[in-house]
Amino acid sequence: MNINIGIKETDRQAIVQGLSVLLANTYTLYLKTHNYHWNVTGPMFNTLHLMFEQQYTELATAVDEIAERIRALGEFAPGSYSAYAALTSIPEDSYIPCAEDMIKNLVEAQETIARQAREVIAIASEVSDEPSADLLTQRMQVHEKTAWMLRSLIA
Repeated sequence: MNINIGIKETDRQAIVQGLSVLLANTYTLYLKTHNYHWNVTGPMFNTLHLMFEQQYTELATAVDEIAERIRALGEFAPGSYSAYAALTSIPEDSYIPCAEDMIKNLVEAQETIARQAREVIAIASEVSDEPSADLLTQRMQVHEKTAWMLRSLIA
């Protein structure tokens, strides 16, 4: 079916590709954060356990919003582990890190997503895709703030 929303096909495809990477990174961060929530230990257990729960809950909502934007642009959203593994730039852990390393890993992942969203927003803004630009602006704000809060725990 022809999509005629005022954005050229090639531009829609470029935005969808960027949003697909954002979706994969967000889902990977969701899994990482949920894993840390389950497995954190040490003197900061209660603080981190609750903080990680808030973060993965927010990420679960974000995954849905990103996927729905991809669908609104006329494409199917990636939705499998293999698709996410091929698209993500956030590494999986091969072990359970200590609490401080969990925080550092999450800061790095949050900053990765903020940078990636910033790249895609340039494409969306250039072709007047305000809904995608708005979504990306919101995601950058969340990830930059979360990275700051996490950094503050180990400063």
